[in-house]
Amino acid sequence: MEVEGDSLWVKVKADKALLKYIVPKGFVAVDGTSLTVVDVFDQDSCFSFMLVAYTQQNVVIPTKRVGQKVNLEVDIMGKYVERLLSTAGYTSEEKKV
Repeated sequence: MEVEGDSLWVKVKADKALLKYIVPKGFVAVDGTSLTVVDVFDQDSCFSFMLVAYTQQNVVIPTKRVGQKVNLEVDIMGKYVERLLSTAGYTSEEKKV
């Protein structure tokens, strides 16, 4: 966690299997709070988001300690796309040109 003015930047480490569904400007729920993802760091298996002052006062995330576990829920759209592609015969390892 890093304070910048009245904002709080948070970086979360996630399992690679879950991280594949997290994209910049996409949505992720952290401990029940739906947030916009700012950046994804694949090499570190992390993503970041920012909390404005109002949000900090109304959610539990700022009360967490660094290293403490949180509940993550990814945007369902990525799972829908993956399912559609898999039923069409594509695998997540295939890359079409």
